[in-house]
Amino acid sequence: MSFGQGGPSWGPGGNHTPDWAALADESAARSRRKKWLMIGGGALATAAIGAIVATAVISTNNNGSTGSGKNASQLPGPADLPTDSAEPEPSFSTVAPPPPPDPKDYISDVKKDRAPISIDSFYPGKKLTMGDRVYAKGATHRTTNCAATTQGALGSILTNNGCDQVIRATYSRAGVAVTVGVAVFETEAQAKKAAQQASGGLASLSGAGVPTFCRGGSICRRTANSYGRYAYFTVGGFTNGKNVTKADKNVFAVGDDLTNFTFRQIRHRGEVQASAAATAPVG
Repeated sequence: MSFGQGGPSWGPGGNHTPDWAALADESAARSRRKKWLMIGGGALATAAIGAIVATAVISTNNNGSTGSGKNASQLPGPADLPTDSAEPEPSFSTVAPPPPPDPKDYISDVKKDRAPISIDSFYPGKKLTMGDRVYAKGATHRTTNCAATTQGALGSILTNNGCDQVIRATYSRAGVAVTVGVAVFETEAQAKKAAQQASGGLASLSGAGVPTFCRGGSICRRTANSYGRYAYFTVGGFTNGKNVTKADKNVFAVGDDLTNFTFRQIRHRGEVQASAAATAPVG
């Protein structure tokens, strides 16, 4: 028994046998329709997303323009940016400031070196400390009779170069005593010449606990230097009258300490006066 086209067929014996070829064709047709529907739906979704993105871009451009939109006034356009600042621009002088005063200028000429001169301005206190060495201060002396403070030819050298006054001070330590003297002149040239011509030497100054030393022909160490309008000299030796030799380093050390201290005191005098001149009001 059979039906028309597309219906089931019954084989001999009444058994129901499916048409497998027809079923396969129908399943393939359904698969193709489903596939095309999925492809078409994906294409439509892609087109819709593209349209949304394009709309967003256009909307953003419109909002960021200076012509319209609620955000147009938030960001200034190039023409609205300020070109001039109300704050004044810094200015710099093209004239170099004058150099600071040279301290030596104030101790090289009596016309500038106007600070008072005294024993304490050069040798203050009752002792002198240089590093770990402490020296007791002995007698001091100041006089305008420059020649009276010397031995040998130094007196006439000081006088001939125009010495104004001499200040002396003695320091001692461990059996060694040294007298240092500062001779004051009007100019640097006079002081330098006196130091270069030095012969004989400074007379030692005893007293205030220091016995007579470096007198009566004993050999002592003598030095002569100058800085600015000041020449300074030392004479040093043993308080027991022993002669000084090159091996007596302790005598050399005391003399060098006093020489260095005197130089620093003279320079400090110039520094104080130069600093005062630099800070003085103009006018």
